[in-house]
Amino acid sequence: MALSTRTRIKICGLTREEDVDAAVAAGIDAIGLVMYEHSARHVSLERAAELASRLPPFVTPVLLFVNADTTKIIAACARIPCAIVQFHGDETPEECRKAGRTFLRAARIPLDENPEPGTARFDLLKYAQDYSSAQAILLDAHVEGYGGGGKTFNWSLLPPSVNAHLVLSGGLTPANVTDGILQVRPRCTTLAVDVSSGVEVSKGIKSADKIKQFVAAVRAADEQFKNLAG
Repeated sequence: MALSTRTRIKICGLTREEDVDAAVAAGIDAIGLVMYEHSARHVSLERAAELASRLPPFVTPVLLFVNADTTKIIAACARIPCAIVQFHGDETPEECRKAGRTFLRAARIPLDENPEPGTARFDLLKYAQDYSSAQAILLDAHVEGYGGGGKTFNWSLLPPSVNAHLVLSGGLTPANVTDGILQVRPRCTTLAVDVSSGVEVSKGIKSADKIKQFVAAVRAADEQFKNLAG
């Protein structure tokens, strides 16, 4: 079902110029700037604009919001006009569209593989249909609060065929991202990956070496997938 053999890469939660530069040098496609005040990786709008200004053409800044007021989102997009938006809270499809900007919608995938009786399993197919106006659905682990917290959900439990572009997130590292790509890519239209804590030395502080290792692992997965498909 996959259309592309190249996995797009987003490094999220950037707070420093040197980390933006390291990510760009490694060949990533997007950076994530966290606008959620309760996150340890939060940056102000002015700081986000400073970091985004370092990006060369064709590397996209992504502004991450959690249940933010639409006027705040619109103002941020006006300040960083090349950005797209990532909704990571409880935003409805209508609220996502009100921002008037290309957006990603995070789906919080439960860690519990056996939900309690009477509790329905998370329906990714319905979720993707409900948010069909999103550019992609970002898959993250459902933990307390918002964000994946570096947790990995069971990729094998995802539906075998999802008619959507997906972004795999949640607990990815240079050690496991190859396996994640090989498991998830056949299930969707195209696949991208999103990493934050897996390339950090501490919250909000990235490691240039880990970023390079992560990108190398993604490219190794691309080669393996191409060989398997061919």
